[in-house]
Amino acid sequence: MGYESIDVTPMTPRIGAEVAGITLANPLSNRQVEELHQALAEHQVLFFRDQPMDVDAHKRFGRYFGELHIHPSTPGPEGHPEILPIHADANSRRINGEYWHSDVSCDEEPPAASILYLHTVPPVGGDTLFASQYAAYEALSPRMQRYLEGLTATHSGDHVYRRNNALMGLKETGKVYPQASHPVVRTHPVTGRKALYVNGDFTTHIDGLPREEGRAVLDFLCEFATREEFQVRFRWRPHSVAFWDNRCVQHQALWDYYPQTRSGRRVTIKGDKPY
Repeated sequence: MGYESIDVTPMTPRIGAEVAGITLANPLSNRQVEELHQALAEHQVLFFRDQPMDVDAHKRFGRYFGELHIHPSTPGPEGHPEILPIHADANSRRINGEYWHSDVSCDEEPPAASILYLHTVPPVGGDTLFASQYAAYEALSPRMQRYLEGLTATHSGDHVYRRNNALMGLKETGKVYPQASHPVVRTHPVTGRKALYVNGDFTTHIDGLPREEGRAVLDFLCEFATREEFQVRFRWRPHSVAFWDNRCVQHQALWDYYPQTRSGRRVTIKGDKPY
């Protein structure tokens, strides 16, 4: 598929592309925005190099793709509730995203996409892995695909955010976190393709199945969905950006750089109810 305003280089046959010929800190043309939409639909996750940008530019870039989401557990700094700070250093007891997941899949209307900008990265390590859930679904046997059609699963933020807050030493406030039931196989609203939509972090159980059967199916799907052949691996450099589609991608951040510092921020784009 040809592009006129951006350069798009695929990174694997199934998922991921590097985008050049664009400056994200500047206002974008309609053609650039349209072609980025097209590239995201085609490649599921886009990577950009050498893109220093301030908070306002980051939010402006996100808003080309929809209204910005506010995180249920970690609203951003004062004046910027849509910003999710991403930071780990020698004092950290956890990092953001160290388990395979799709961002905030516990929401009734989970985020459509996320845009992560890192200005400071360790000299080595700190890569992020992304896995295509289209590829995972399509690799299942037709019989398993039929079995999963119509099943739903419960996604909860409660255990995830309470665990994270406890690790960070934050006081328990009794806050209620989102919980929602979503199709195990969802249809992407833009491409019409089917993707697996369960993950090992937020998904607690498959609805309506006996406990042991449901556990076995969920464990199989979570492991299968993140196999290496469905993945692309991104090696960060300072001022890099990753822009991924949560509707068809899971990701995992690797914490293999302690005690080095890795720092930046994320904006997340609102989505709609999976079907």
